[in-house]
Amino acid sequence: MENSSSSLLAIKIDFAQSHIFFPTIIVWTLVILFALILIFYGIPYLRSYLSGERTLNLSLEHIDKIRLLGTLIVTVLYFILMDEVGTFFPNMGYGFLFVSIPFIFLISILYVHDINRKKLITITLNAIIAPSLAWFLLAKMFSITLP
Repeated sequence: MENSSSSLLAIKIDFAQSHIFFPTIIVWTLVILFALILIFYGIPYLRSYLSGERTLNLSLEHIDKIRLLGTLIVTVLYFILMDEVGTFFPNMGYGFLFVSIPFIFLISILYVHDINRKKLITITLNAIIAPSLAWFLLAKMFSITLP
């Protein structure tokens, strides 16, 4: 009896497959969230479109092109630079830490309206504290490898 109860609590991790554990959880979370968005927003939108209450507007006039382009550029650079910086400090997570700080700062600056001193200080502190805390928890406390 003791053997069977301890086997229920035992965890076996195949090291060759361990790197896909969290991405799998994230992918399924995103799939579920996408399905919920479709259910709660897509179906009512489709009903109003089919009834003629709404029209399908495919023009790009209402899109903030600067923020869209800036987000795409900063995000692509984030992933490229994280790998590059991570190769200088292998298995320490510094690629994540050193690239996440400017990424959060730039994305925040890109989306803030009416920037002032207080907002700039808040953005700077958030850009430093949030990735540092995430890096400390993941890399140091839980020994999860980061790029």
